[in-house]
Amino acid sequence: QVQLVESGGGLVQAGGSLRLSCAASGIVGSGIVLKIDAMGWYRQAPGKQRELVAAITPGGSTTYADSMKGRFTISRDNAKNTVYLQMASLKPEDTAVYYCNVKNWGSSYWGQGTQVTVSS
Repeated sequence: QVQLVESGGGLVQAGGSLRLSCAASGIVGSGIVLKIDAMGWYRQAPGKQRELVAAITPGGSTTYADSMKGRFTISRDNAKNTVYLQMASLKPEDTAVYYCNVKNWGSSYWGQGTQVTVSS
C-alpha cells in the first residue's frame, strides 16, 4: 500500500499564497514497490463534489482546471515521490479540503486531505 502525507494547508487572507506538499511512500512491511505515475491535487468544498485542481505526469506535463490556471502551479520531485501545489492570488471560493492523489501501478491512492481556508 502507498501512504500519502500532506502538509501546507491553513488559513490565509484573500490574495495570499500557500504551498501544499504531498509525499508518497510505501507502507513499511507491505513489500510494495513504488512506480508513481500521475500525481495530482483535488479539492472538495462543503456541499460540493470533489473536483480536479491540477495533475502532473512523471515527465512534467500538467493539467489545470480552468479556474486555477495562472494562479496555481503544480510540480513534482520524482526522486522524492513528492508533489507540490503552489497557490497564489487565493480567493474565498478556493476554500476547501485539498486532497493529494497518486497513481501507482494503476491503482489510485488518496491523501487524508488538508484544509485551506481563504478569508475575505
